[in-house]
Amino acid sequence: MDGAGQPNFVAEYHERGYFLVPNLLNMDEVQRFRTVIDGLIERSRSITQHTDVFDLEPDHTAERPRLRRIKQPHRVDPVFRDFMAHPKLQAVLTAILGPDIRHQTVKLNTKFPDGGSALEWHQDWAFYPHCNDSVLAVGLMIDDVTTENGPTLVIPGSHRPRRVLDHHQDGVFAGAIDPTRKEIDFTKAVPVTGPAGSIFVFDAFMVHGAASNQSKNIRRTCFYEFVASDAWPIHQINDPGVVASDGPLESRGIAGRAIVKPRVTEVPVRMPIPRPDRPYGSIYEAQKDLTNRYFS
Repeated sequence: MDGAGQPNFVAEYHERGYFLVPNLLNMDEVQRFRTVIDGLIERSRSITQHTDVFDLEPDHTAERPRLRRIKQPHRVDPVFRDFMAHPKLQAVLTAILGPDIRHQTVKLNTKFPDGGSALEWHQDWAFYPHCNDSVLAVGLMIDDVTTENGPTLVIPGSHRPRRVLDHHQDGVFAGAIDPTRKEIDFTKAVPVTGPAGSIFVFDAFMVHGAASNQSKNIRRTCFYEFVASDAWPIHQINDPGVVASDGPLESRGIAGRAIVKPRVTEVPVRMPIPRPDRPYGSIYEAQKDLTNRYFS
């Protein structure tokens, strides 16, 4: 990234809540990801139920492997962890979050041709509120993302004012916004598309979702969640043992210093309540029993 472009995307981030950086990676770099992912898909043929790595589509079979997600891929292959140190990515992140940055989590969402589970409208903030709002996500496009193959859809400007919408159903955290409440004008949704190797960055309060893949081409996007190092989580709905497997929070820095003194600001918080009868495995499982859906 050159310095001349920074004010544009920083202003766009604060005004609209998201921006796209086309072709941040070259095709040789993209191919490294594809090769690793192809190997993981092949490995999933022997899996018949969700694991700590694979989140399966309902129609997944050994003959026709279909995944919804590869969980925490940075623990599976170094290509995903190495990306966090990429100088072009770090230039983008430090322009928004400042010099001291920590990674929160990583997940690879996959949408196979002619299907792929939709993701209902939600805010990332609802899943992991922090003591301040220097929290964002980066989507790395492993494939060309088009309007047909299940792009992420965003509601520009929905990150302001700072508020967390209700993601509960019958008093239990369901990981989605009930579209019948009409709190958001979904007709303003914009698809985030771009060539493979591009990234899009969006605020943790941004309302977003994704429809199923209506094309004949796979769509794989790796999502990285980053925070300023002085932003500490207020609550985690994930299993503490899983969260701890990346080590203490202060050891997850990807730029600058580890900050052990949280910066506390006034932020809205609505505490998630996991289902007592089903441990939280992924957003797909959280949304499994939704009564009111937008995409399906």
